[in-house]
Amino acid sequence: MEQKFPWKTVTAGVAGAASLVALDLALRPLYMKWGATDGEVKKAWPGDELSLEPVSVATRGVTIHAPVEKVWPWLEQIGQDRGGFYSYTWLENLAGAKIRNADRILPGIRPREVGDTVWMTPPERYGGRGCMRVAQVEPERAIVLVAPEDYDEVMRSGVAPKGTWAFLLAPVDKHITRLVVRSRSGATDGAGRILFFDPIHFVMERKMMLGIRDRAEARGKAKASVH
Repeated sequence: MEQKFPWKTVTAGVAGAASLVALDLALRPLYMKWGATDGEVKKAWPGDELSLEPVSVATRGVTIHAPVEKVWPWLEQIGQDRGGFYSYTWLENLAGAKIRNADRILPGIRPREVGDTVWMTPPERYGGRGCMRVAQVEPERAIVLVAPEDYDEVMRSGVAPKGTWAFLLAPVDKHITRLVVRSRSGATDGAGRILFFDPIHFVMERKMMLGIRDRAEARGKAKASVH
């Protein structure tokens, strides 16, 4: 008996995919500026000048009830070989990242410098490509990361073809800090990033920002209770 082509199954699959794309596009204006104020979205932040014509820009923010100098160490120890990324450990490790997210400031952490490698996976994984490089550092204000293959170009011409990932601190007063994270995708990125990478990245980044907030605030409360 001749088998008929499963048009209904294919049609249902296409319709389902189209619905997901439509949902993603509808939610995109919200998750691309989650937690950020209008002023933070419009503001020029350190690292913006490295990606002048991005395909997309995400600006996200969270308030931390701790001073800048108490938040900064949590940013400096970001990295697979340092304090982790403070996000969903089980999701991070699905790709073999072997992340252990620290709940304390680790002793002996060297301050970040331009040129540092920020490992996202162990160096032996993925041919050593699971990392980013530090393109800018402003102590207690900004750490700007770029793709490893972009770093030499940034040093040569001041442009990051694949975009930037910046962690930024802005004091509200002596006791409160705004953590802003800005991602600027490079001109070479296309629909795949918009439809797939950006929403997944949002889920992980949101958890990371909340993880930094909770750790910085908890450390401050613990010290206060001692005195």
